[in-house]
Amino acid sequence: MDIIHFADSPWSVVPPLLAVALAITTRRVLLSLGVGILAGGLLLNHFSPLDSLHYLMGTVLKIFWVDGAFNHDNINMILFMFLLGGLISLMTASGATRAFAEWAERRAKSRQGAKALTGLMVFAFFIDDFFHSLSVGAICRPVTDRFQISRAKLAYLLDSTAAPVCVLMPISSWGAYIIALVGGIMAAHGVSDVSPISAFVQMVPMNLYAVFTLIMVLVVIAFQLDIGSMRQHEQWALEGKLWDESKGRPLGLDMEAPKDSRGSMLDMVLPILTLTAATVYFMIDSGTAVLAENGEPFSLLGSFENTNVGSSLVYGALCSLAVSIALALRLKLDAKTWLRTAPQGVMAMLPAINILLFAWTIGAVVRDVETGKYLASLANGNLPIEVLPAVVFVLSCAMAFATGTSWGTFGIMLPLAGDMAAASDIALLLPMLAAVLAGAVFGDHSSPISSTSILSATGAGCHHIDHVMTQLPYALSVAFGAALGYLAMGLMHSVLAGFLVSALWFVLFCVYHIRRNQPVLATA
Repeated sequence: MDIIHFADSPWSVVPPLLAVALAITTRRVLLSLGVGILAGGLLLNHFSPLDSLHYLMGTVLKIFWVDGAFNHDNINMILFMFLLGGLISLMTASGATRAFAEWAERRAKSRQGAKALTGLMVFAFFIDDFFHSLSVGAICRPVTDRFQISRAKLAYLLDSTAAPVCVLMPISSWGAYIIALVGGIMAAHGVSDVSPISAFVQMVPMNLYAVFTLIMVLVVIAFQLDIGSMRQHEQWALEGKLWDESKGRPLGLDMEAPKDSRGSMLDMVLPILTLTAATVYFMIDSGTAVLAENGEPFSLLGSFENTNVGSSLVYGALCSLAVSIALALRLKLDAKTWLRTAPQGVMAMLPAINILLFAWTIGAVVRDVETGKYLASLANGNLPIEVLPAVVFVLSCAMAFATGTSWGTFGIMLPLAGDMAAASDIALLLPMLAAVLAGAVFGDHSSPISSTSILSATGAGCHHIDHVMTQLPYALSVAFGAALGYLAMGLMHSVLAGFLVSALWFVLFCVYHIRRNQPVLATA
């Protein structure tokens, strides 16, 4: 099909910009994404209705079928969501979620403790951001509900600990992918005095957005820092409303355990441990198989670099479901009870899956319209060397926000940043690569068409746009500080100077808002 290319045209930003603007103003996510998809299809096909329809049908088909085979990545993600819905419904029917909530209520003792428990869960689920958002959300939602913590706050805690931790951890699906990209870039520019994994570790303190986002989570937990519309959501939660009911029922699972359920902590902990352990095992196993097929020796990092995340999540969920069923049989759970609740758990995932399908479709349209390439081309000018890290960061933010994908931004912007550093000052290579990673995570956090935002809202049982709008003030404040830090890093050629400038902004911002706003709890 003969489609128009927009890599050098500002028209390339119209489809994602239209979708984002409509999503924020109308709160009707599917309609907004649909309009963006339709606009992109028409642009690409000379505004021919028939050609656009043919193109869009082919694009939707590629979500499930591409190059004569099933699109296993997307299908596995959908299967994982369905399986997780069934697993949570079974643990709810057995009373396991109630038992965990009661245990956590005794240990946490306060809203602050419940938030801390949610934040700390990331260290058990850091392997993948999707895995973290869905799993921790399902586990911690009953606990945060008990302490009247808003679903928007739970979604913020999930989203702001998922990608930032994954992007800083070498042993994660993100870390392995980034290390592989960085290794290729370093080899292309003759940088051989440091290994790719060593370069990744050196970039950790340079990833200003991820680092300070995690610190912001700690501040939010410790000082009940509620900014913007988050404050209203917290107030609603304290009044007994976990979301704004006038805006519709949120995504996610909201089921009550039967009164005669006898589940214990074991019925929650063992399936979740199985889910984590089995997923990690299958990730290593699938990666090891690829290494063996290529004749390469085994290495843990190599396994994660070549792993199949989607199939590993499905196998892990199946193992966890099997363990949960065995535990339910031990409790003599009435089969009719689970058969009644299981479809509820599966069907509760459908709204999120619908949004995800639309997000994947507009992601494909945005790739064809070449929004990312156009935004990347804006950096190809006669810019002063000192501002390059900040410029790369801002462009990565814009690209990830417009496209809804951090990994796609990595693929485009990391090689571009490497080329720019090699052509100007190779000493800026790692700071500029780190700036790309930071900007990509910001865009992934903030964009209404981001898969991570969608799944964090799903895991929390929060309205998708509520999550985006309540998280945005935190994300923007940290991103502004990161931009200042990268500007200082380029001007002073010092990582420490950049970090200190970001830290100074962060402290001033937090102190101002902590002094200005009393905690919502104190006014309830």
